[in-house]
Amino acid sequence: MQTETRLNEKNGAQGSTVGMRQQEGPGGLWDSMKKAAVIIGSGILFLAAFGNSLTWHLQRFWGASGDFWQNLWTKVYLAFEGHDTALFFLGTTLFPTLAFWGSNALLLLVDTTGKPSFITRYRIQEDKNNPVDPVKLRHAVKTVAFNHVFISGPMVVAVYYLMTWRGNPCGPELPTFHWGLMELAVFSIVEEILFYYSHRLFHHPSLYKHFHKQHHEWTAPIGLVSIYAHPLEHVLSNTLPVVIGPVLLGSHVTTTTMWYCMALISTTISHCGYHLPFLPSPEFHDFHHLRFNQCFGVFGVLDRLHGTDSKFRQTKQYERHTLLTGLTPLTQTIPDTPKKGQ
Repeated sequence: MQTETRLNEKNGAQGSTVGMRQQEGPGGLWDSMKKAAVIIGSGILFLAAFGNSLTWHLQRFWGASGDFWQNLWTKVYLAFEGHDTALFFLGTTLFPTLAFWGSNALLLLVDTTGKPSFITRYRIQEDKNNPVDPVKLRHAVKTVAFNHVFISGPMVVAVYYLMTWRGNPCGPELPTFHWGLMELAVFSIVEEILFYYSHRLFHHPSLYKHFHKQHHEWTAPIGLVSIYAHPLEHVLSNTLPVVIGPVLLGSHVTTTTMWYCMALISTTISHCGYHLPFLPSPEFHDFHHLRFNQCFGVFGVLDRLHGTDSKFRQTKQYERHTLLTGLTPLTQTIPDTPKKGQ
């Protein structure tokens, strides 16, 4: 019986890479996907059951300023009355563009000059990008600008026409605080699912060398290369996981704009190469660029389910993967293990 079991396992392993099978475990990818569906479904039910209790307190806190935001939106809405298309594109392109290029301009100043040294102390890969290679950077800027204008731009246009089928995304009433929070939670879940599986698909050997290898030219990433990618990858793995949530929910332009800004700033932080105080830890995705076959997701939930963070959890980077609440760099408080002979 044991011999038969071993033979079955051996036969089941054929047709996939050895590394992938080691990460998947005996249950395989399908079993892991079923587990993910159960856990994510349970999470959605939990949000539905306890959302009212949680957000009631937040709504009460926020309510004092609610009229201010509604009045402000009313003025904007009336100024664009009859020009909903222009209002939608202004919100979903201008503000995310400012968020992305504004944050990256500050990071590029540090990457290219090495100043201020207060920031460079927090570099994750201490011996890299000090300063960044100017030739490599110029090529990245051109690619990123192309993706931003000629890929993301048309996709936002498509999003608008899809959303108008469901209603008016530029309505006169702002969504409630409660509903806005719920939408952001759903957007995050959708992004985690779509990004994890599309990203992992692009790591398949037959796709990696043609598409995703371009992104991994940066083994020590900087913020700008968050959308440095082949156009196909930028559509399927970078942009689609972000835009699909608002389309499915028929979200208001204000919520959609806020989500786009959050997504762009989040991916910039994940790639920035600096573990800065009071900002989300970028150790998880930085390790992905360093090792390639670990840490495929955004939040790490599906990586834990599929076991694709097993090597990461054995490293010092994992110990540092936390919110830094002090000013001492984590490379100092949690130093690397000295190599033999040192």
